[in-house]
Amino acid sequence: MKKLILAALTALFALGAAAQNEQNMATIYDFKTLNNKGAEVNFKDYEGKVLLIVNTASKCGFTPQYDGLEALYQQYKDKGLVVIGFPCDQFAGQEPGSNEQIEEFCRLNHGVTFPLMAKTDVNGPKAEPVFEFLKAQAPTEEYNGLKAKATRKMLKGISKSVEKDSDILWNFTKFLVSRDGTTVKRFPPVAEPKDFAKDIEAML
Repeated sequence: MKKLILAALTALFALGAAAQNEQNMATIYDFKTLNNKGAEVNFKDYEGKVLLIVNTASKCGFTPQYDGLEALYQQYKDKGLVVIGFPCDQFAGQEPGSNEQIEEFCRLNHGVTFPLMAKTDVNGPKAEPVFEFLKAQAPTEEYNGLKAKATRKMLKGISKSVEKDSDILWNFTKFLVSRDGTTVKRFPPVAEPKDFAKDIEAML
C-alpha cells in the first residue's frame, strides 16, 4: 500500500514539474490573439521586433497618451518597433465602444496607425493570456515622485478588477518586450511614452 501511495505521489510530482517547465519555457511568441477585425494574430509573426504592448481606453485621463504612442511608432517602426494596443473596459467603464467605434475614435482623434486588437480583459478569469504572461514576467512597475505615488494610491483605491499584486492597475500600462522576447519592462499609466524612448532605443 505504501509503495502504491509513493508511486502516486511521485507521478503527481513529475506531472507538476513538467507543467512548471512548460510554463517556464513559454515565450510571448507562443501566444495568439484576435485583432479588432476578428482575425487571428500570431505573436510569432513579431519575432525579432521590439514590442510595446499597452492596454488602452478612449475615455480615460491618460487617453492623450495615444498621441505619444503613435509618435513612438512613427519614430521607430522602421527600426523594428511595433506598438500594439489592447482596448479594455475593465477600469471604470472607460472603453464602452465596439471595436469599430474604438478604431474610428483612435484614427480621427489621435491619428493612430499602429495595430489595435479586439477589446479584451487584462485582469481576472477572462484575462487575455498574453497579459497573464506579461504580468508574470514583469509583475511590478515604478512610480517615481510624490505626484505619481499619489496617483497610484488613488488608482489602487478605485480599481475593481485588481486581485493580485501583479495585476494591471489602470489603463495605459505599458509592457516593452525585447527583440528576442526574453526581457520585459513594465511602465505605469503615469509614464508618458516619451519618458521611455531611451529604453526602446536600447532594445533596438
